[in-house]
Amino acid sequence: MTSLANLKRISDTVWEVPTSHKKGMLVPARIYATRKLVEEMDEGVIDQVTNVATLPGIVDYSFCMPDGHWGYGFPIGGVAAMDTREGVISPGGIGFDVNCGMRLVLTNLTYDEVRPHLKTLVDQLYLRVPAGVGCTGFLKISKSEFRTVVEQGAPWCVKNGYGWHEDLELTEEYGCISGADVTKVSDKAVDRGYKQIGTLGSGNHYLEIQVAKPENIMDHKLARAFGITMPNQVVLMFHCGSRGFGHQVATDYLQIFLRVMESKYGIRILDRELACAPFRSPEGQDYFAAMKCAINMSFANRQVILHRIREVFADVFHRDPHDLGLHQVYDVAHNTAKLEKHLVHGEMRELLVHRKGATRAFGPGRRELPEVYRQTGQPVILGGSMETGSYLLCGVEGGSATFFSTAHGSGRAMSRRQAKKTFRGKQLQEEMEARGIYVRSVSYSGLAEEAGPAYKDIDEVVLATEMAGISRRVARLVPIGNVKG
Repeated sequence: MTSLANLKRISDTVWEVPTSHKKGMLVPARIYATRKLVEEMDEGVIDQVTNVATLPGIVDYSFCMPDGHWGYGFPIGGVAAMDTREGVISPGGIGFDVNCGMRLVLTNLTYDEVRPHLKTLVDQLYLRVPAGVGCTGFLKISKSEFRTVVEQGAPWCVKNGYGWHEDLELTEEYGCISGADVTKVSDKAVDRGYKQIGTLGSGNHYLEIQVAKPENIMDHKLARAFGITMPNQVVLMFHCGSRGFGHQVATDYLQIFLRVMESKYGIRILDRELACAPFRSPEGQDYFAAMKCAINMSFANRQVILHRIREVFADVFHRDPHDLGLHQVYDVAHNTAKLEKHLVHGEMRELLVHRKGATRAFGPGRRELPEVYRQTGQPVILGGSMETGSYLLCGVEGGSATFFSTAHGSGRAMSRRQAKKTFRGKQLQEEMEARGIYVRSVSYSGLAEEAGPAYKDIDEVVLATEMAGISRRVARLVPIGNVKG
């Protein structure tokens, strides 16, 4: 539990740790959370968010979002923007599962229409979207083709029949971040990733069938703008990333950075998990180009999963996916470092924004947004636990305070080990089915890790983001079917 003794209360949802807290802090640290959420955070969050504040070139603040908890290097929920001339790039500020992210998909079906087919849908999704450690997908491509995919991202998938052109318009970076260079990626990373496109993976990754109940719509105008237009509308949300490929890219460059960080660049850090290199250095640029390959692999992964979802719904309902309204709302990442322009103390600057377990949440007017969302602001997809529900939010102008970043999920409240000791997977599955949530999982132990009480209160986390003015609630989405990694 976090002590409030070292925190200065800026507002009901903003808490600051001054630079005097720790030697070497270049900027203050700020935690966005209610008092309850701050007090429930593990003490490691304070240590990590203040360690990040010591990194060379950090601008403004080191941030932690309301779902923050202890992670590798950065806290999960950590955000840091770096000056591109003097700053560093750190894999610990991006994560091993590069571009772990969320995709939300509409249907024009209601809960009453889906309920008789729910078990069939979940069973078929479980079969066609592989989950679990080491799982492989149906897309059979060579290593050479995979190298092309990770430079081209989701557009490669659409070009080859795995999706619709409109999907690209509704994906962050249009499904392909420029500058990816596969020559900066190891053969080992390619070996780990080339069979994994179209798979969920393990841990907290999932594919969920959800319902937007009328009483859970907070902003009806935005809900309509995002495609939620009828009572009890069924939607699908899924969460996954770059699998073993992204993990290996991060692992490779962490080792490189540890070798050159101090000996070549004279950078000393408080935690070796924050291993870094100057962004403009050869090593920093190589990692940036390799990391972009992992970003693109993840966009391709989620694109193929969407293709499989459309296949399943078409087969079960004997209708064309277009007729079923299986249109994408948005796809947004939460483990990246990206070059963005932000206003800092009256000056527009290009910054390298690290988001580790934090979601980009651009407000209205940003040119990076597709035309359809340029006036509303960006859809933000925030995943909760399989028992409690998830949220659709919207980016707001006030998000500039955090470089337009917000929470990415409910955030863990207990470790996976503790959850497995506390809950029994089979019993949990039976209890959830009795409550109307049908779940398929690779293992009962994996299911136990993802029990609802193992996570923070999703409603509290989301309310904190709205109170802090960094995103706005649009709709709460209730689970009825789930495939767990």
